[in-house]
Amino acid sequence: MAEVATTCPYCGVGCGISATVAGGRDIAVAGAADHPANFGRLCSKGTALADTVGLEGRLLHPTIGGRRASWDRAAGLVAGTFQRTIARHGPDSVAFYVSGQLLTEDYYAANKLMKGFIGSANIDTNSRLCMASAVVAHKQAFGADLVPGCYEDLELADLVVFCGHNAAWTHPVLVRRMEAARARGQRWVCIDPRRTDTAEMSDLHLPIAPQTDVRLWNGLMAHLAAVGAVDRAYLAAHVTGFEAVQAALAKDDQAIGAVAADCGVEPEALAAFYQLFARTPRTVSLFSMGANQSAQGVAKGSAILNAHLATGRIGKPGACPFSITGQPNAMGGRESGGMATTLAAHMDFADADRARVQRFWSSPTIAPRPGLKAVDMFEAVHSGQVKAIWIMATNPAVSMPDAGRVREALRDCPFVAVSEAMADTDTLAFADVALPALTWGERDGTVTNSERRISRQRPMFAAPGEARADWRIVADVAARMGHGDAFNWRTSGDVFREYARLTAFENDGARLLNIGPLAGADYNALAPVQWPVTAEGGRPEGAARLFEDGRFQTPDGRARMVPVRPGPPAEQTSGGFPLSLNTGRVRDQWHTMTRSALAPALNQHAPEPYVEMHPDDAAEAGLKDGMLARVRTPRGEAVAVAKVSDRQRRGGLFMPMHWTAAYAPQGRSNHLIAPHRDPGSGQPEFKHTPARLSAWRDTWRGFLMRRGRAEPPPGAALVWRRTRRAGCQVHEFAGRGDEAERGVVAKAFSTGAVGELLSLDDTAIGAFRRAWIEDGRLQQVLFITQGGLPPRDWLAGLFEAPELSPTDRMALLAGRPLGPVEDPGPIVCACLKVGTRAIGKAIAAGAASVEAVGAATGAGTNCGSCRVEIARLLSPKALADAA
Repeated sequence: MAEVATTCPYCGVGCGISATVAGGRDIAVAGAADHPANFGRLCSKGTALADTVGLEGRLLHPTIGGRRASWDRAAGLVAGTFQRTIARHGPDSVAFYVSGQLLTEDYYAANKLMKGFIGSANIDTNSRLCMASAVVAHKQAFGADLVPGCYEDLELADLVVFCGHNAAWTHPVLVRRMEAARARGQRWVCIDPRRTDTAEMSDLHLPIAPQTDVRLWNGLMAHLAAVGAVDRAYLAAHVTGFEAVQAALAKDDQAIGAVAADCGVEPEALAAFYQLFARTPRTVSLFSMGANQSAQGVAKGSAILNAHLATGRIGKPGACPFSITGQPNAMGGRESGGMATTLAAHMDFADADRARVQRFWSSPTIAPRPGLKAVDMFEAVHSGQVKAIWIMATNPAVSMPDAGRVREALRDCPFVAVSEAMADTDTLAFADVALPALTWGERDGTVTNSERRISRQRPMFAAPGEARADWRIVADVAARMGHGDAFNWRTSGDVFREYARLTAFENDGARLLNIGPLAGADYNALAPVQWPVTAEGGRPEGAARLFEDGRFQTPDGRARMVPVRPGPPAEQTSGGFPLSLNTGRVRDQWHTMTRSALAPALNQHAPEPYVEMHPDDAAEAGLKDGMLARVRTPRGEAVAVAKVSDRQRRGGLFMPMHWTAAYAPQGRSNHLIAPHRDPGSGQPEFKHTPARLSAWRDTWRGFLMRRGRAEPPPGAALVWRRTRRAGCQVHEFAGRGDEAERGVVAKAFSTGAVGELLSLDDTAIGAFRRAWIEDGRLQQVLFITQGGLPPRDWLAGLFEAPELSPTDRMALLAGRPLGPVEDPGPIVCACLKVGTRAIGKAIAAGAASVEAVGAATGAGTNCGSCRVEIARLLSPKALADAA
């Protein structure tokens, strides 16, 4: 068995993984104990990676118009179409839309082709949706997109502020790194409209009203000045703009009561936060999607940076503002130039930068100006300005705001090429040419995590089918466009070394991004390293923190504080749309589920789309927990399960963004979102969309379990979702029709089923139950009813049995076992597959703390993202419900 040191493909923590290859595509995954990002820990998604590396559902061959084609024809068609389009309409008539899932080598290749050889900057990334506002705030304050801190600062800080960041779910490994600091007294403050798990773990939660972040942070800035917590010596030596910020603050009433009223929080709680921040020198402010995904995202970021610059809490152990990224290589894309607003290697579009990059590439042209940002890019496709687009490793038909309009754009675009690893994505349905790409386990390259640490992803398997590395696909197309000499890399190491040389090219120290010493390092043996990289002592060494000397990447070396003012939401709620819709992630899924949904364990904590609402809003809409709810905005509607919770702020709704047409077509959220965006960063507003809520009022429900995937009957107006389990796929559906509709659905799902048929009907409740058994194994189960349905776990588990027992056969159509059975209940710990009933038993046996439950069951001992949920189960009411 071979052991491979690689890096996780999910979030921006950049966890090291030790993968043991047993043979074929069977692997065992563990956290790499020596990796400085995670020191052996993994989250639920990383733990389940072994379940996602099979070839089921993979795109393994190029296609043209949906038909298999040779690589020569497919790459030739992409190259030829782009060349003809450029010749007729100019370089800005084409575009690339790329992804934080790409490796740095892939990003570099695509950026080089677009900006240096096509001559346009129309290459943007889905990272535009995640952290573009932080990028602009960094550049305004520091002179470049520079993240000053490191993960060690989270352990050294005495105060950690989470701003729009549910770290317990999105970055649980970092939360576990802070456990020792918490034990010594580290304090947490969470700023979030929702009472998330991170909020419940915190010492103080500020449930602010939507889009009041700038008001809150400006109030903090005013308070710091008022109580003498500003570091005047640091300002004098290292910062400009303090007076301008003070003048801007004076235009608003900064009294704590006034700020609290505007933010919708208790004045006492706000005062406690301000006082805690003022007296705690070692403070880290983590900000993420809740701050960035806003039409005011840059202003939010600047307000956070202002507080740290004014107090000198930057470039010091345990003190920094820290933008935490969501994707595994969002940072690598920002560095290599994979955004329309940067050129390459932290150089922009000044004449000197353009000339420098063109000299390095020896390219025939260079992009003269920034290109189209993501939302603008797809609007240009919609209008016909962009006539050919190449999409790589992302699913914009689901993930973009106003996704229905994006689908229209792709449908009508004259030419769409898609590089993709999976054969069934919403975006791939619009592809004229599909190009099969490698994915995790096959790729060979680098990623940069949130603390600027470069780590290697290494292959465990040979390339399947005809799939190729993304950089190789770009190089193949570039060669067919006549640029072969500039793209004649043989390995990913060749690409990396060229990129590393670019960061050092004509760099006299003015650009902090410099990994030049890595160009001569052993690429295959490259150890995790933070940039900037020096070569002191003959071996590459990285820097943990930036700005320790108080010098920044601005012309005068001083940081800049930027005055910002609070403003209203881009779109106000109204009588027709009185609620505020917020979208985001769930604990165990990732982006549009193309990888994470392949792991059965990751589908059980949140198995279906839901909309979370306050009990008062639910009552006004006539909704109860578990009912189907209809969410409408000016751009569309969705149907999802109502989740009634006082953890949601009154007047607010929350929907996850993950589900797609393949898994829950009516449960998609992003087509509801308006394309409002920050004027500076172009980052869309995902956290506030005016919405209204009502009951969907289904008249019947059902489920189909089978070993393979099923599709809803044509023409049936069903709410539908599909979930992958270990032995089967579970299809849940509901309708609003009569007996005739139920009959159509029953017939459609019964047709073609094979094996011995067991049946049970009850006309009194409209119940229709069928099961098919072949060679002693359960093949398919279909339940339809106007009444209640049995739990799914026991039935789904029967598909894993090599043969049904006589007792199970007897109980099959009842949907419940005849005798006692070890039922785990709803999954709480996805890492170790521990459910509510097992936890309830441990508590009943005397486990009185989260740690004791972990010792008894294992729950919460791996990534820790379920620890708050375990704590809730320790309450008497939750324990009774779990039992």
